[in-house]
Amino acid sequence: MGLFNGLRRRRRASDVRRQDPKNTAYLADWAAQRHGVEAFVEPKTTVTETTVVLIAHDGEWTRRRITESGARQLGKRLGVPVYDVRKIGYPQRMRAYNARLAKKRQTSRADGQL
Repeated sequence: MGLFNGLRRRRRASDVRRQDPKNTAYLADWAAQRHGVEAFVEPKTTVTETTVVLIAHDGEWTRRRITESGARQLGKRLGVPVYDVRKIGYPQRMRAYNARLAKKRQTSRADGQL
């Protein structure tokens, strides 16, 4: 037994983050309330787990942690296309929606400062 063996972190099954059924239910509910929804799978990074972004026809979006296979199953169940964001990127309508929100926030702040 080495000197630092006791200090090593052992990976346990409980350490691995699992897909939360609440996230899947939320995503299904969100998609049911909007039309023109598409799913974009985001890869796991050093900071975040795999996530999926649902984007509606007007650019409104939501993001939740989900496995890639879970996102594909959800897409099949909901009848929405599922894309890999690494391959095709985000749609322009999402960027436009974010720009509209930013402009709205700036206007609200400016109105509050008068």
